[in-house]
Amino acid sequence: MDMMVNLFAIGTSFLITVLLGPLFIPLLRRLKFGQQIRTEGPESHLKKSGTPTMGGIIIMIALMIAFLRFADKSSEFWVLLTASLGFGLVGFLDDYIKIVFKRSLGLTARQKLFGQLLFSVVVCALLYDMGHSTEITIPGTSAGFDLGWFYYPLVVIILFAASNSVNFTDGLDGLLAGTSAIAFGAFMIVALQTSEHESAIFSAAMIGAVLGFLVYNAHPAKVFMGDMGSLGIGGGIAAVAILTKTELLLILIGGVFVLEMLSVILQVGSFKLRGKRIFKMSPIHHHFELSGWSEWKVVTVFWLVGLLFAAAGVLIII
Repeated sequence: MDMMVNLFAIGTSFLITVLLGPLFIPLLRRLKFGQQIRTEGPESHLKKSGTPTMGGIIIMIALMIAFLRFADKSSEFWVLLTASLGFGLVGFLDDYIKIVFKRSLGLTARQKLFGQLLFSVVVCALLYDMGHSTEITIPGTSAGFDLGWFYYPLVVIILFAASNSVNFTDGLDGLLAGTSAIAFGAFMIVALQTSEHESAIFSAAMIGAVLGFLVYNAHPAKVFMGDMGSLGIGGGIAAVAILTKTELLLILIGGVFVLEMLSVILQVGSFKLRGKRIFKMSPIHHHFELSGWSEWKVVTVFWLVGLLFAAAGVLIII
């Protein structure tokens, strides 16, 4: 029965996204909500300039409708909705400022940090109020340790790390939509195994939403999701990992996101310390592009790598 509900959630959010695409994409184009392409990026990306962005609003609408339809309004429900829509709102403001006010960086680092911290604190308060366990379990074992009050700073770190690493992954047509669908697919199975029904339904609704978005975001993309989509996806995947008590497993299931973030950290650190770059460009998907791989090859290889990470994570937990 649980699996049937999840399949209905996937189908509902997928259908909503596919139906909303032809309505929102022309609207975004008329509003001139076009993507600004970095001049220091791969030259092949310059032709994408002006492609409608802020398509993440389609994902969030489809997710919310399907989740509201099939999930119970429990404490877990509000944690998931706060993490995803809250971080998505921060991304929306970032996108809006970039496009409307022509500020290439959008929100300042301090403003974005404040927004993410605000919703992280709300998530922590909800977790505390519902009596969520502060124990961390080592994946694949029965061993664990209780962090007590130190668990809540860890929750903030998980939310920050997940949302920003997912944001770094959103750089090629279909890359994030595909890898996030795979990661949420793994977490849906994990949630069903751990009887976290709301997390399973949320993961299912997100799978349908991002796959529906992929219809319009696959190369050559007709629309980009923008920070609203990527930060919302990142906040959501972190919340699912927290609620299913698989916080450490997120590192494996979200392995592609981790690699993307590490490539940025290593690149910046190496340049500051040694004055040399490790990669031709970071995040790492751009390195492979500049090494001669086609955009579609990079995306499909990263999807495959994401699938291997996700499968490994599921095998550990079942």
